[in-house]
Amino acid sequence: MNPSQSLLVALALTMYAAASAGGVDITGAGTDFSRPEVNEIYPGGAATHSKAADKRAFSHPSANMGVERRLDFTLGRAMFKRIWVSAPTATQAADGLGPLFNARACLLCHKGNGRGRPLEDDGDSANSLVLRLSVPPGDERQQAQLKSRRISTMPEPTYGSQLQNFAVRGHTAEGRVKIDYQAIEVVLADNEKVQLRKPSYTITDLGYGALHPDTLISPRLAPQMIGLGLLGAIKASDLEAIADPDDRDGDGISGRLNRVWSPRHDRVMPGRFGWKAGTATVDEQSQSAFFGDIGISVPLHPDASGDCTERQPACRQAPDGNSPQYENLETPSLTTRWTALYSRNLAVPRRREAGAPDVLRGKRLFYETGCIGCHIPKFVTAEEAIDPEHAGQLIWPYTDLLLHDMGEGLADDRQEGEANGREWRTAPLWGIGLSAAVNGNSFFLHDGRARTVLEAILWHGGEAQASRDKVVAMNRRQRADLIRFIESL
Repeated sequence: MNPSQSLLVALALTMYAAASAGGVDITGAGTDFSRPEVNEIYPGGAATHSKAADKRAFSHPSANMGVERRLDFTLGRAMFKRIWVSAPTATQAADGLGPLFNARACLLCHKGNGRGRPLEDDGDSANSLVLRLSVPPGDERQQAQLKSRRISTMPEPTYGSQLQNFAVRGHTAEGRVKIDYQAIEVVLADNEKVQLRKPSYTITDLGYGALHPDTLISPRLAPQMIGLGLLGAIKASDLEAIADPDDRDGDGISGRLNRVWSPRHDRVMPGRFGWKAGTATVDEQSQSAFFGDIGISVPLHPDASGDCTERQPACRQAPDGNSPQYENLETPSLTTRWTALYSRNLAVPRRREAGAPDVLRGKRLFYETGCIGCHIPKFVTAEEAIDPEHAGQLIWPYTDLLLHDMGEGLADDRQEGEANGREWRTAPLWGIGLSAAVNGNSFFLHDGRARTVLEAILWHGGEAQASRDKVVAMNRRQRADLIRFIESL
């Protein structure tokens, strides 16, 4: 962090302490749109990095991280980049891939730590999007399992919780995904026309027989990785305070927490991560990806067969990389700890052109249109955070981490924990304007159907319908200003 950044961050936190002592809420929505708010250009607080807005913009550590912890961050990055191979090999530290998998490395899903892309015909892009699978509970026992929250969905009996479209040598991949798009034209108030694309999914080349007839399918695109530790450091009490499941204030917005089981803490906690807020912590999200996406056993998921089910006996009996040298796992606790630290500390970039006149006009429109009803601009993180870099920071993520009904257009009709088939977690907006610079991908929403920020807005329905309609009614210049503001975040 450079001296001027340190000074501004220190000033902002001093102001926060003084304002709090005087009963002023520094996290309240701003009302002056003539200039940026104090510290607004540092959305990650003291952890914000001020390096170039290029392809490495999502790859830098928290700016306030000390030298010793940067070493652990570097080790975590090495684990994130590691290419896994199938067992057995002479190099036990890197074997255990699969037998069924979606990617050989974390970085293949999150290129440059940015967004993924929907499936195309180039092979590698298939790593970026996965299909989650589940079935409705079939009996009272399964209903009780879901009610206990120890599981969030009931896996498809043969194919498990996720379709794996790759397999190690000697095994059969579970299937291939085909996407077809239907064009939907939206006419804006000034007669500008926008072509949306509505995806439909077909699974072909099923390797293990037919799917259960009631199988529910939900596509999930790899999200960007920045600021995760800061989101995890937002106080649970703050999230609970802004939740309004019964819409008591009558504003049409009824965000609610997805309360999920945390295997790390052995209790129910607020969900924060994943498209439906189905995971409580970054470590749990990371270990789940090791297990489900790569087929690697980890402390929270020690089964070396990954997502293979009992109906896939060859997969269950395949050689694995569980080793006494590594806690009888393929990825031991030290490795997962490094990876989680790396994932939590990927720094949010500094804002760009926050004081430009069109950006400030767009900010006013963003607020007046009601977008901040879900995309809440700022929070102060807890003083007791997992990482010292994230403690007591004034941050600007533009999310409430709550579930919202987004309408029929985005519905997957699949429950996950307490999230129903029309609900999605509010996505953080920080860094959104750098998506293309990081890895060339500017695909938005849970399945990447939106190719621009405007397309993403036009897919909003349900609780966001009123705000979406106000955007439709804007003139061309107003829409351009609004998009400029969002892309400056």
